[in-house]
Amino acid sequence: MSKRLELRFRNEQGRLATISVENPVEPVNPEQVKQAMDTILEQDIFTSSELPLTEIAHAQVVERNVEEVPLD
Repeated sequence: MSKRLELRFRNEQGRLATISVENPVEPVNPEQVKQAMDTILEQDIFTSSELPLTEIAHAQVVERNVEEVPLD
């Protein structure tokens, strides 16, 4: 089972952009996530469709469970 923290932003056109962090430290601290997302916007180093990110949409933890199907 794997987990990732998805930081979701909107660009100037309102389109969603996602920055993913694999295997985040748990429990996820909402204050630290918000602070990191604010820093990402302030530093203006990421773009989406070549447009700057302009606002925070939301953050979420996604858990993925893969079970292989035996084909014998």
